[in-house]
Amino acid sequence: MTDITRQLWLQRAKRAAWLSLVAAVLLWSLWLLYTKLLAEVSADPLVEQLLSGGSLWSRLNVIFNSIAESVSEITRREYLQAGAAAIVAYVALAWYDRIALMHLNRHQGISWNYIATCSFVTYALGHNLGASVVSGGLVRYRAYGAKGLSAAEVAVLVALCSFTFAFGTMILMGFVFIIEPELVQSLRDVIPFLALPETVVRLLGAALLLLCGLYVLGSWRGFPPLRIRNFELFYPRLPIVTRQLIAAPLEIIAAAAIIYYVLPDVGNPGFLVVLGAFLLSFSAGLISQTPGGIGVMEAVFLAVVNTVPASEVIAALLVWRLMYLLIPLAISLPVIVAFEKAQLRRNGG
Repeated sequence: MTDITRQLWLQRAKRAAWLSLVAAVLLWSLWLLYTKLLAEVSADPLVEQLLSGGSLWSRLNVIFNSIAESVSEITRREYLQAGAAAIVAYVALAWYDRIALMHLNRHQGISWNYIATCSFVTYALGHNLGASVVSGGLVRYRAYGAKGLSAAEVAVLVALCSFTFAFGTMILMGFVFIIEPELVQSLRDVIPFLALPETVVRLLGAALLLLCGLYVLGSWRGFPPLRIRNFELFYPRLPIVTRQLIAAPLEIIAAAAIIYYVLPDVGNPGFLVVLGAFLLSFSAGLISQTPGGIGVMEAVFLAVVNTVPASEVIAALLVWRLMYLLIPLAISLPVIVAFEKAQLRRNGG
């Protein structure tokens, strides 16, 4: 076996192992979701009698009808509030790109409309397809390459946008861990090793905030650039970091608000718990690399928000997927086609 053949075999083996792991996580999450919903609808004695002799298909039909009933109870006002929160979230995501361009000193001559459109398409594809860094990098390379940015500059832009999101997640998760440490313990049935004492969770929250503080301190103190051969990676200046401190939490809070607005008042645990559930479930979905975090987000969310009936939690997450994932994806596809046609005409194609 040659070295090239061995490398190809190892790459395929690693990819197969990763895909198998993702599939296992997805199936496990869907099974947890199914059992949780089944337990809820079985609380009704008449439904339980119906389910006892029914097939898997009939059980899924009963679960579907329960979720559909919960969705139908969401009011127009709640839909409007959720839609407004989704718009705020995508405006904040566009700000990520603007901040990264300012860091690169390449924001001059690139309009807000262009940045917002590029960012919208990037995240609409990345959130739905998974591997957002890869898909986002391809979209941004096409869009910002047309504005004169090099491949290295686009790579820095993608990395800084990803870091901005991670920065916001660490800030908010730090506060949630300190104020609501019991949220982590609620996941012990899903992820047993997370059965941590509240003191440990609070210390983890404090550690996350300390790391964020050190990042801000480095900007304030003006750390020197990191040199890699002929490439220099500059530490973000304080005005850039200040914008990150606003934009990242704003986007995450707005995304979580989509779910909060459509949850019922009865049993609603409050926004901070919903925010914590969103941070944990969305992070788990990103780590799993399943498209849209399907199944994984639901399993984690149901474990944390356990004061609301499961069907109503799933209904709220369906609205979130509609507002934050599916509608943006539907809008972004014709935008991509229009951009590529414009590029062909510009290049004389």
